[in-house]
Amino acid sequence: MAKRQSLKELQERLAQRLTAAKTEALTATWLAIEAGGHKLLLPLVQSGEIFPWSAVQPVPYTKPWYVGVANLRGGLNGVVDLAGLLQGNAARPVQRTADRVTSDARLVSLHGALGLNAVLWIDRLLGLRNPGAFKSVAQRPADAPTFITRLLIDDSGQAWQELDLQLLVNEPEFLAIAA
Repeated sequence: MAKRQSLKELQERLAQRLTAAKTEALTATWLAIEAGGHKLLLPLVQSGEIFPWSAVQPVPYTKPWYVGVANLRGGLNGVVDLAGLLQGNAARPVQRTADRVTSDARLVSLHGALGLNAVLWIDRLLGLRNPGAFKSVAQRPADAPTFITRLLIDDSGQAWQELDLQLLVNEPEFLAIAA
């Protein structure tokens, strides 16, 4: 009899946890990341799979933020250094890729519906965020790229830049990787 009661309690706890997980997944809107010191929010509906850092084959004669190509699950994907892309063509010494890769580095793929086999190299994953985690919305900085749509301020006063991946893949600069 005690075994039946334990099994029933276990099933009830599992059902509650599954319900809570479904609710939490529905409210999460963004993948929070860090790239080059920038706190960014990627829309979950535009993001794809998250991969650990993988061997990247360099591609010559490309812009500094285009790192190369990586074989991920049998498909070739262009690897874009998101920090470098955000920095643009600002004069800076180019740091070798191997010197910047840490155990926290990840590759975030773009959703298949966006039509590009590309991944964004990010420095760290910071979890999921939902609209309730932010207390105010501000206009995007005037000097920000067009794919940064707005700033969101969280309860601790930290500013997060929302990045629209659809706008990013339609950006002429993003599509023109030749140096």
